[in-house]
Amino acid sequence: MEGIYYFEGAWGNQPPMVCGPTDLGFWSGSSVFDGARAIGGRAPDLERHCARLIRSAQAIGLAPTITGDDVHTLCLEGLTRLPADRDYYIRPMVFCRGGTILPETGESLFTLAIFEMPMPNENAGKATLSPFRRPAPDMAPTDSKAGWLYPNSQRARREAMERGFNLAVVCDHEGNVAEFSHANLWLAKDGVAVTPTPNGTFLDGITKNRVISLLKGAGIAVEQQVITPADLDAADEIFMTGNAGKVQAVTGWEARELQPGPIFRAAHDLYAAHVEASRVPSAGSAYRKAVA
Repeated sequence: MEGIYYFEGAWGNQPPMVCGPTDLGFWSGSSVFDGARAIGGRAPDLERHCARLIRSAQAIGLAPTITGDDVHTLCLEGLTRLPADRDYYIRPMVFCRGGTILPETGESLFTLAIFEMPMPNENAGKATLSPFRRPAPDMAPTDSKAGWLYPNSQRARREAMERGFNLAVVCDHEGNVAEFSHANLWLAKDGVAVTPTPNGTFLDGITKNRVISLLKGAGIAVEQQVITPADLDAADEIFMTGNAGKVQAVTGWEARELQPGPIFRAAHDLYAAHVEASRVPSAGSAYRKAVA
């Protein structure tokens, strides 16, 4: 598996050891990350993912000394060091070294991992309603991509898989549909694409918002509204958007069988065209100078 890693000013081919048992980034999970994709030499919306990393860090009290533009430059530099004809996951992180209780008492450090991860099948499998919910905004830093939010998503996914499903649909604290455990949720009904209104309990995804603009640009009606589990029962299509798989169809909801439909197909194909237009520039002096 191809991979490259950046930490403390140097690139390496092995994951660096970045935390110890007394670091807040380890024992209290004071860390944030973002996830982007490089797909066959293309890196869609990479700069948006890099900017969100910094916002996430600030939301939990970290004080990164690196900017979103710096992160973007490093991601591009890393990609030029790898074969361009493969699919990669790009994971920049900010975490706390040292610290006592509050992360601002420690040092905020940056690391970057770019490693090979093939794109998954466009059909994501069958989904079920999870008994676990997303926390309310006054219960957790739900406006950040904080690592310590993910055990809740993991237990939702695990419980669904134990019941024979591939995906978990997670509601918010009010009982309305928020998202899948690890991706944003969509349904289609009567030719309209519908996704939950952002309410602060889940990330308003970068890929989701890109798909909204692409669908609208193609003349397809898109609505952001409150969605209930009953709306999923009546949906013509269900699909998902997220960084790992970008745009994927859901092939079942509870006992119902579903087929990839025309709204999903439009979203998938429009996003694929967007990827094609997102070529990573070749390595050059501008990048080497920026990272020097």
